[in-house]
Amino acid sequence: MNDSLRTDAHNQQQNAYDVETDIQSNTSLAPKRAHLQLAIEGMTCQACASRIEKVLNKKPAIYEVSVNFAGETANVDYDPTQTTPEQVTEWVNKTGFIANLQAADSLFAQTDEDTATQYPWRLIGLWVCLVPFLVGMAGMLVGQGMAWMPPVWIQFVLATIVQFGLALPFYKSAWASIKGGLANMDVLVVIGTVTIWAYSTYLWLTHGDGTLNSLLQSGHAGGHGIDGSPAVYFEAGVMVIAFVRTGKYLEERTKKHSLNSIDLLLSLTPDEVEQQQPNGDFHNVALQEVQVGDILRAKQGSRVATDGIVIDGSGWCVESHLTGESVPLKKEQGDGILAGALVENGSLLYRVRAKGSDTKLGDMVQALSDAQGSKANLARLADRVTAIFVPVVVTIALVTFGLTWWLTGMVDTALMHAVSVLVIACPCALGLATPAAIMAGMGVAARHGVWFKDAQSLEAAGSIDTVVLDKTGTLTIGKPTIVDQVMVDKSLAVDDVLQIAASVEAHASHPLATALINAATERHLPLMNVTDISVIKGAGIQANIEGLGLVKVGTAEFANLTLPKLMPKVWQIASTVAISINDEALGAFALADDLKADTPQAITALQDAGINVILMSGDKQSVVDHVAGQLGIAQAYGKMSPRNKASQVALLQTAGHKVAMAGDGVNDAPAMATADASFAMFEGTDVAQHSASARLMGESLMHIDAAQKIANATVRNIKQNLFFAFIYNCLGIPLAAFGFLNPMIAAAAMALSSISVLMNALRLTRFKTKVELDNTVSNSRACPQTKQ
Repeated sequence: MNDSLRTDAHNQQQNAYDVETDIQSNTSLAPKRAHLQLAIEGMTCQACASRIEKVLNKKPAIYEVSVNFAGETANVDYDPTQTTPEQVTEWVNKTGFIANLQAADSLFAQTDEDTATQYPWRLIGLWVCLVPFLVGMAGMLVGQGMAWMPPVWIQFVLATIVQFGLALPFYKSAWASIKGGLANMDVLVVIGTVTIWAYSTYLWLTHGDGTLNSLLQSGHAGGHGIDGSPAVYFEAGVMVIAFVRTGKYLEERTKKHSLNSIDLLLSLTPDEVEQQQPNGDFHNVALQEVQVGDILRAKQGSRVATDGIVIDGSGWCVESHLTGESVPLKKEQGDGILAGALVENGSLLYRVRAKGSDTKLGDMVQALSDAQGSKANLARLADRVTAIFVPVVVTIALVTFGLTWWLTGMVDTALMHAVSVLVIACPCALGLATPAAIMAGMGVAARHGVWFKDAQSLEAAGSIDTVVLDKTGTLTIGKPTIVDQVMVDKSLAVDDVLQIAASVEAHASHPLATALINAATERHLPLMNVTDISVIKGAGIQANIEGLGLVKVGTAEFANLTLPKLMPKVWQIASTVAISINDEALGAFALADDLKADTPQAITALQDAGINVILMSGDKQSVVDHVAGQLGIAQAYGKMSPRNKASQVALLQTAGHKVAMAGDGVNDAPAMATADASFAMFEGTDVAQHSASARLMGESLMHIDAAQKIANATVRNIKQNLFFAFIYNCLGIPLAAFGFLNPMIAAAAMALSSISVLMNALRLTRFKTKVELDNTVSNSRACPQTKQ
C-alpha cells in the first residue's frame, strides 16, 4: 500500500462517529408471536369457518385467526407465553370440528391412505334408497301417475333410514354449529327435511283406523292423496339429502384435487430414488429413508428428489416449478440442483443437501399453503353475510309458511314452500366464492414463479395501476463491472484504493459492492479487517480500518468527492462509487451494468396493460435518464434516498394511484413497505424479501407482468363468484317462497350453486401469459415431430 497514504492516515485524530440511519428498532417492545397451521375436518360451509374464528378470537392468547373453508385450514398467530399449539387444537375441537397440527414436514409425509379420497359408502347408500323414489317419479313423467311409487310404508322405512342414519353427519354438524352460536347450512337442511319427514309420518299414521293392517294397506298408489292414500312427501326429504350430499362430495373432490396446487407440487418429487451404496452400487430406496449427505443419481427423464450439489456427471435441468422459466439450465460438478427439477438430458450424481420441507420446493409448498389459507379483504363481505344468513333464512321460511297457509288454507302447500326456502338458501356459494379463487390464483402464480405472501397481497396486486422499479438488479443484470476510475491524488495506486473499498464493501449487499469485491478478487488483492461497520441507506457504507481511519464508500456526496466537470462520456451513463478516508476523498470508480435481456419486453407488456411504469434509483440522474430512455419510461427519478422513494410512493397513493414497487436491496425496503403491492427480485436481500408482498423466483422481469395479470384475473374471478352467489340467493329464495320451486329442484339448485362457483374458479388454472400463448401458437404452426 502507498506509504504516504498510511502516514497521512496516522496523523489524523480518530473520533467516534454518531451515524444517523433510517433504521429504528422496537424489538424490545414487540410481543412474542408464534404461528401455527391447523388442518380442520368437518366444516360444511363458511359459517363453520366463521364459528371457529369467533371462538378463537375470544381467547386472550390469540392475536389473529384466519380459517379457510375451501382449503380446510386455519392459520393462527398466538402468544406462546400464554398458550400452546395443543391448547389451540383443543379449543377448535370443542367447537365440534377435528383439528390436527400441521407438522413441519407433514406436507411431505402424506401417505397414499392420507391423500386418497375415501370411498363414498354413505353417498352410495343414499342413492340406493333414492332409486325407488326416482322410479316412481319417472312413472309420473310417462303418464303412470303414482302407480310406480312404492307403498307408503316402504317410503317411510327408506326415508327413516336416510333421515336418521345416512344423514347423521348433517345432524352432528348442525348441533355443533348451534352450540357454537353460529348456525350453518346443515341447520337449514335438517330443519327442512325433518319437517317433511315428521309431517308425512303424521299424515300416514293418522290415515285410516290406525291399525297396523290399515297402515300397511294404505298408500298402495304411492301417496300424494291419490286413491284415498295419505298426501305424504317422503321422496322430497330423501331427494334433498341425496342432492345436497352429492354436491358436498363433488365440492370436496374439487377442493382437494383440481383446486389444490400443493398436491401437484408434492408430486414433483419421486417416491423412490437411486441411492449409492458403500460398495458403489445403486439400489432403489424410499425417499423417506434418504438422509442429508447421501449420494443419489438422477437420470434423463427423472426428477431430482432433494436439494443437492452435483458431484459427478452433467445434464440439463428444468426448474420451471420454482422459477417459472422453462429454459433448461446446464448442471455440472459443483452446481446446486433443486428438488423437483426435471433432468431433460444427461445423468447426475448429487449429494443431498436438504430434503422434504427443508428444500426450496418445501419452502414453496409451505409458503403456498400459508398463502392459500389466508383471507382476502373481499371475503370480509361474505363473512358478514353468512354470519346472519341462517337466522334470516329461517325467519323468511316461517313467514312464507304462515302467509301461504293463511292465503291458501293448505298446510301441505305452505310446508313445501317453506321447506323450499330452507333448502335453496346456500351460504356455501358465498363462502367458497373468495377462497376457491384465491387457491386457484395462488397455484397459477406459483407456477409462473411468483410467491404471494398472502391473499391480501394477491388482491392488492390485482388492482395496481402504477409500477415503480429500482434500476440496479431489477432492470439491469445486477453484475456491474468497473469501466473507468479517477484518483484525486495521481500518486495513489488504483489497486490500493480498490483494496480499501472492497474491504469495506464486503460487508454490504448491493450489486455495486459485489462488483468491487469481484474486481479485487480478480487482481488477487486480500481484504483488510474492518470494524464499526454502519450502512447508511441510500448513501453508502462506512467502517474503520486500523491504521487508516474512517473509510466511506458510496455516493460522491457521501465520500465528500467533487468530480471534474469534463469527464469521459462513460461517467454520464455509469454508476459512481467514491471512496474517502476521514472525509478526504481518494477517488472513484465508474461501474456499468447491462439491462436484462427481457427488460424491454417486460416494460412494454406492462405499459400495454395500461400500467404506468416509473423508474426510481439512488444512482445519479444522468444514468437513470439514460436507462429510462432505452426503455421508453417517461418518469425517471435519480439520486433517490430510501426515504425519498417511500415519500414518492406515498404521494402517488395520495393522488389515487394503486402502486406496486419492485426492488432487490435494503434501500428499496421502505418504499416496498409503503406500496400497495411489492415484489422482491430473485436473490434480493433478506430485508427486501421480508418487506415484499410477493417474491419473484426468477431473474426475468416478465414475472412482474405475469403477477399483475394473474392477480387481476383472480380478483375478477372473485367478483364474478360473489356476484353469482348473491344473485343466486336473491332470486332463488323469492322463487321458492312463491312456490315456483319444489324442495327437490331447490336442493339440486343449491348443490349446483356451489359446484358452479368452484368450476368458475377452476378456469383460473388454465391461465396463460401472452408469452405462453405465443409459444403455443408457434408450436402449433411447427412441423409435427416424427415418431421415435
